[in-house]
Amino acid sequence: MAKNSLKALNFQDLKANLESQFRDLDPKNPAAWPALPRYALFLATAVGVVVVLWFLWLSSSADELTQAQEKEIQLKEDYKSKLTKAVNLDVLKKQREQVQQYVTQLERQLPSKAEMDALLSDINQAGLGRSLQFDLFRPGQVAVKEYYAELPITLRVTGRYHDIGAFASDIANLSRIVTLNNLTIAPKPDGGLTLDSTAKTFRYLDGDEVSAQRKAMGAKK
Repeated sequence: MAKNSLKALNFQDLKANLESQFRDLDPKNPAAWPALPRYALFLATAVGVVVVLWFLWLSSSADELTQAQEKEIQLKEDYKSKLTKAVNLDVLKKQREQVQQYVTQLERQLPSKAEMDALLSDINQAGLGRSLQFDLFRPGQVAVKEYYAELPITLRVTGRYHDIGAFASDIANLSRIVTLNNLTIAPKPDGGLTLDSTAKTFRYLDGDEVSAQRKAMGAKK
């Protein structure tokens, strides 16, 4: 009986002692607090800091996870694209060869610098062969592009309607590329027609001209 009373007394004393340490605490001066409140404050602060750092770390990890997921999606798309190319490699090689053949064929239709005089003579002969009279045949200034050069030729021919039409057809059927632009046809008092046009022919650039053109374009940029 005495022991029970002693235990109850000790518990009440301990409880009263603990409660007394948390009374009348000065929030502006924690250093003056009793030991237990000070340790409790320290523990609460430490736990709070750990919790804040934990959530910050989780937030950073969430961002990293999102970036990794986006990168994973991109890598999967790249893999699919490369896999498709690998599967179709033979087909792509054949298409590339076909394109190269087509480009070579087009280049053959472009005269070289040395062949330009012969092409101008072919245009003139096409008109004379259709009994047309050249009132004007004036080559203009060569315009150099990145991979080719363009030569405009101002033409004025007179003749009959069907002969002018046949002349235009002959120009289109030349082995080299020649186009007729800005066509104007006007009647003449004698019943004939006058055709005014700008014929344009093209030639490919040689290696030195291509290099010079690229340097010029690079200097402009």
